[in-house]
Amino acid sequence: MPATTEKLALTFGIPKVRVRDLAKEYYVGPGHRMQVVHALNGVSFDVEEGEFVALTGRSGCGKTTSLRIVLGLEEQTSGAVEIAGREVNGCGYDRGMVFQHAELLPWRTAIENVEFGLELKGVNKSERRRIAIRMLDFVGLAQSADRRPYQLSGGMKQRVGLARALTTDPEVLLMDEPFGALDAQIREEMQTELIKIHEKTLKTVIFVTHDLDEAVLLSDRVLVFSPHGQIHEDVSINIPRPRSDPIAIRGSDEFQKKRYHIWRLLKMTDDPAKAALV
Repeated sequence: MPATTEKLALTFGIPKVRVRDLAKEYYVGPGHRMQVVHALNGVSFDVEEGEFVALTGRSGCGKTTSLRIVLGLEEQTSGAVEIAGREVNGCGYDRGMVFQHAELLPWRTAIENVEFGLELKGVNKSERRRIAIRMLDFVGLAQSADRRPYQLSGGMKQRVGLARALTTDPEVLLMDEPFGALDAQIREEMQTELIKIHEKTLKTVIFVTHDLDEAVLLSDRVLVFSPHGQIHEDVSINIPRPRSDPIAIRGSDEFQKKRYHIWRLLKMTDDPAKAALV
């Protein structure tokens, strides 16, 4: 985005991401028995510049579908998505994606995987190598640049995926359960690393997760989806930044209060009668 457009967006209070009345319908079943499945039903939310927003809810509630529509990988049935005032029509370099599995190209080294987006963008070889080295160093993998994916641990692969997403300097970073396949200890290490990266880059982040601890620890807001493809509640997380001590944060009143609140919301969307008892 040109600097003047960016300034205008900030001046007039245009959010970095604006999602309006998203609906997504699928048709399933054979012939005359075909039925309509409403994956999303009137989803609207804004994400401000530099904000970290998590999407959570039960499997099949529309979290990942929403993320894929914002990325441009999937097309909505109706509604609109804007990035800094520009309507989304397909994928673009203003958005970077980190998937649940790193999806690295197995025949490429770590640094060659990080270079991939820059290569597609037409950046010359020496420049993309310089940027890729800097990004690998940024995520703590400079010493592993020449390793192939089979030589990397799960956490290292996700770091490579994160470095790859950051190389094109996207305005918005989209993350779809990026730590879901990692063991508990590595997952906590990656959460701490992501907090540091977010505070260094001030990227706008939309993060899908099933893990409530993760959602509260990382986010400024948590959007809780209902099973019907709608946002049940937008929960503010009032934990100040920088969040330099995740251990202390996990023990804080705000963390415990908001985690319980979101857990109860999820119970409520499943069975309101049972939720009244907890």
